[in-house]
Amino acid sequence: MNFKRESIDQIFSFLQKQYPNPKTSLKYKNKFTLLIAVLLSAQCTDKNVNNVTKKIFKKYYKPNDYVKLGIKKITKLIKSIGLYNNKAKNIFYLSKQILEKYNGRIPNTFDSLYELPGVGRKTANVVLNEAFQRPTIAVDTHIFRVANRMQLASGKNPDEVEANLLKIIPKKFIRKAHHQLLFHGRYTCKARRPLCFECIIKKFCKFKNKTTL
Repeated sequence: MNFKRESIDQIFSFLQKQYPNPKTSLKYKNKFTLLIAVLLSAQCTDKNVNNVTKKIFKKYYKPNDYVKLGIKKITKLIKSIGLYNNKAKNIFYLSKQILEKYNGRIPNTFDSLYELPGVGRKTANVVLNEAFQRPTIAVDTHIFRVANRMQLASGKNPDEVEANLLKIIPKKFIRKAHHQLLFHGRYTCKARRPLCFECIIKKFCKFKNKTTL
């Protein structure tokens, strides 16, 4: 571990002050629509997803709705979102599976979510964190970048970063740490030009090429 326990506590204390009650920027109506929104957000911005789902979720917000729609109609509804063909199929089949296996309710364990069509580690962890308040870390491109750039929890892939973050983050911070790290990467520790000069945790960061005004 590259960071002392005291430093890790301070890092997440600072992030807690900046983002005290972080929530996903995806708009949803219930646990099921959260799952759909997260699935749609793969390789797509939350803003674009929200623009599409704000109309869809008013009318279609239960698994049975999407089973009745069928793949072709779902495809038409989400056509402005990237990878819409595969996503439409996954939405249809996961809706069917949730109806048949879970009586229409969203399962609340990682394994049961992960086995749903189109649901990967990131999606399962986001749903557990957001809908069920579980202490999970869903590693997206922002968190992967922040963890590696700071050398907070380096890893060659998202799974390694997730495992290393869970090892070092104190339990009292884990549940909110997902969104706090995500927002830090989205708004401060940006990909092309990180805003190091206004970063609240820059004194802990081991990134060599810090930017200045």
